[in-house]
Amino acid sequence: MHFPAILFAVAALWLTATAPAAAAGPREAPPLLDAITLWLTANFDLPSVAETPALITAPEAELVAMRYGPRATVEPGLVVAVYDDAGRTIYLSESWTGQTPAELSVLVHEMVHHLQAAADMRFACPGEREALAYHAQNVWLGLFGESLESAFGIDAATLLVGTTCTH
Repeated sequence: MHFPAILFAVAALWLTATAPAAAAGPREAPPLLDAITLWLTANFDLPSVAETPALITAPEAELVAMRYGPRATVEPGLVVAVYDDAGRTIYLSESWTGQTPAELSVLVHEMVHHLQAAADMRFACPGEREALAYHAQNVWLGLFGESLESAFGIDAATLLVGTTCTH
């Protein structure tokens, strides 16, 4: 499929699939995930998988605990999503609606992790795993005239530190 056709399909699905979040808990996976998977596999050398991840909304404090542990002192707003490899589940903040390119980019980022996990890809460290997810997210944002820095305040130095193995 030609790249603009993929972008058109993603935009069309986005318009039909984005509705405000109802209540916390499991959510039905929108057809948008199929379009994001297609876009990722066509542009980032990731394998396509038939299995769709579960989507669950959770309070931001729970996302922080999932990501950093129960005693973490990280501000809740800094963690907007978490991917659980074992459960093949994307946990999204309760405030996530998917109605902006930035919010959809969070789903793009987590779908990279889903495709990586489904392909049983191995990494030297967690940061190495994040590199492609952030790259795909930044490219997605670029399609809409945004970047990781403009949408989330993630500059190049922060990105380098977060995606480099230090051992």
